[in-house]
Amino acid sequence: MVSVLVVNDQSLQRLALRMLLAAEPGLTVVGEAADGDEAIRASAALRPDVVLMDSHLARADAIDTIRRIARPAPPRTPGFTGEAAAVSRVLVLTAAEQEADAWAALRAGAGGFLLDDADPTELTAAIRVVAAGDAVITPGLTRALIDAVRQQHTVRPLPRTSGLGTLTERERDVLIAVAAGWTNAEIAQWLSIAPTTVKTHVSNVLAKIGARARVQAVTFAYESGLIRPAA
Repeated sequence: MVSVLVVNDQSLQRLALRMLLAAEPGLTVVGEAADGDEAIRASAALRPDVVLMDSHLARADAIDTIRRIARPAPPRTPGFTGEAAAVSRVLVLTAAEQEADAWAALRAGAGGFLLDDADPTELTAAIRVVAAGDAVITPGLTRALIDAVRQQHTVRPLPRTSGLGTLTERERDVLIAVAAGWTNAEIAQWLSIAPTTVKTHVSNVLAKIGARARVQAVTFAYESGLIRPAA
């Protein structure tokens, strides 16, 4: 059963989403929140698998909320040696005109994006994909993200400890292709290897660079200096 926390500043929309998701087998709504502070508290208390967040929250509030949910501070209890609680994954519903905010939200830790005019089938499928640890992002948003990154004129290289130095030459090739928006099938054809091998390489790359989703690898490729933005 996938547990979901609904975050939306409109009470009628929260109710509609709750009713929609409650009627879907395998999904359960464990709570709701009207703003970022409520979302952070509810996420910490309820530990939902997915936080379904509407991007109409004030931009700064939304980005900070994503960051604090996706990357919570470690326990402060002296001598704590147990495992950290599971981190909720954030799926953002966004309007087409807010595509530019995808870059900041991904850096904050968002696991996926879906346009807010998506149909119920797309929404429930996206929730399941994000809950499983994979990324969801529409083709249009993927292209907008890549284009936005390429237009940046400055890149701050990450420290060598960031994981780039641990990648093999083949893994770097795969990361470059991922950052270019290529599918596994396209990468497999380019490198003359099996798609299953590409999938293994992608998984290894994500683990080494500390990314939880394929789309976050795009930001890493540019921030690490592996790929230089267009002038």
